[in-house]
Amino acid sequence: MPPILLTKMEPIIDTPTPTEMPATAPVVETFNLGKFYRTGFWMNEKIESLKNCTLTVSEGETFGLLGQNGAGKTTLLKTLLGIVRPTSGRALLLGRPLGDRAVKQRVGYLPENPYFYDYLTGWEFLQFAAGLFEIPASIQRQRIPHLLDLVGLSQSAAIKKQLRQYSKGMLQRIGMAQALINNPDVVFLDEPMSGLDPMGRYQMREIILSLKNQGKTIFFNSHVLSDVEKICDRVAILARGELICIGAIDELLGNTETYRVEGRGGHLNILQKWIPDMEVDNDLWYGHLQGDPKEFISSLSATGGQLIGMNLAKPSLEDFFMQQLQERGIYSSG
Repeated sequence: MPPILLTKMEPIIDTPTPTEMPATAPVVETFNLGKFYRTGFWMNEKIESLKNCTLTVSEGETFGLLGQNGAGKTTLLKTLLGIVRPTSGRALLLGRPLGDRAVKQRVGYLPENPYFYDYLTGWEFLQFAAGLFEIPASIQRQRIPHLLDLVGLSQSAAIKKQLRQYSKGMLQRIGMAQALINNPDVVFLDEPMSGLDPMGRYQMREIILSLKNQGKTIFFNSHVLSDVEKICDRVAILARGELICIGAIDELLGNTETYRVEGRGGHLNILQKWIPDMEVDNDLWYGHLQGDPKEFISSLSATGGQLIGMNLAKPSLEDFFMQQLQERGIYSSG
């Protein structure tokens, strides 16, 4: 399947002049951003969703935000979009304070669990979304078919079928189309691969890469780390509301030495501490070592185990992600 290319679409509003928005200005900036919620019967308990979050996303960058369920990823996205108000700190989006109405005209957003009007067709829904941005009908007639082709939905299905008849994957595609209806400068995607089959994931990756090639800024959350590794320029890991790691993927993975070990014998419960992803096949075990190799070999010898092989291996983003969480004592979601 050839790469999907976006054609240049007309901007909905006038582009700010250089005096209003310098070309080199970061698209997203946060400064010690924090958010907590009060809960409990007397509202005397406090849950912190974000803690002193500071990051910068540059123009044209594809930025991935990673974290387990409940880490605060969606809270951060909603805060940047002005849906949730921060408790502390501040942030700028496209050089303006959060909630600026002119900035919202230049932003696209696909929520993790979008709500759709069941009795509208896909075409009618996109017309409705376009109307919110006051896009002229003449431009809608050109843009909507283009976006449907881009996300892999047939025009006939979009015209005839109501959204209540769409599968989860089809709803995710129509949601992506509405996120692009206003030709945004920056696109926020919350789990864009959710509900898609392998072909749909491939197509979504191609859409994101096409947007990147146009110079658009993309900020997204995803649990599909293999896709993040292929798409993103930089990533950040959020754990329990705190940013614990941020940087370019090559820098993050290149600074970590991981050994793939294989052996037999020894005490499996002790080996599991050294090899968290250990797999056992008959009397053989193998996985990626975490810890000092010399100490591991000494421990293995002391328990009567035999080392068959140890090879240096560059970790995947998933390996790196799990290592960062486990080093901080995080072994489960929530």
